[in-house]
Amino acid sequence: MKRATAAMNDFDNFVDQLQEQIFDEAREAYGEKGFHRWRNPRFNGAMDGPDGYARLTGECGDTIEIFLKFENNRVQAASYTTDGCASSAICGSFAAELAIGRDPDALTDINGDAVLAEIGRLPESDVHCAGLAAATLQEALSNYMIRMKSPDNQKSKDQ
Repeated sequence: MKRATAAMNDFDNFVDQLQEQIFDEAREAYGEKGFHRWRNPRFNGAMDGPDGYARLTGECGDTIEIFLKFENNRVQAASYTTDGCASSAICGSFAAELAIGRDPDALTDINGDAVLAEIGRLPESDVHCAGLAAATLQEALSNYMIRMKSPDNQKSKDQ
């Protein structure tokens, strides 16, 4: 019994050390702000009935979806989903956060550099994820603008 307990303690210590090593490497790669968002995701999940929506797949194979809900021509809520890596999730989260409270004109200023600046840093090999998140956000904005100009939407506004 003592041998089994000692083996379990050794294994638990190994797992704790391994987790701490992973966290240290993630902090180094993403910075404190990106690391915190990786550990505590925000704005993650599909949104029912969004006013703007887009789904893009990057050259790396990661897909990001962005959902926008507008009220008084400003983003009242935003969310994202991704099937990609941690960098895609972090970038999607920050892109959604950057969108909230902005009107369409201000949304057009959100590009990959703005997303990356908000995070602080990403591994060089993952910087493209910021561009993918921003491009998906711009496509969701475009979807919203097209829907606002559609004849069906104009009829409902006139009534």
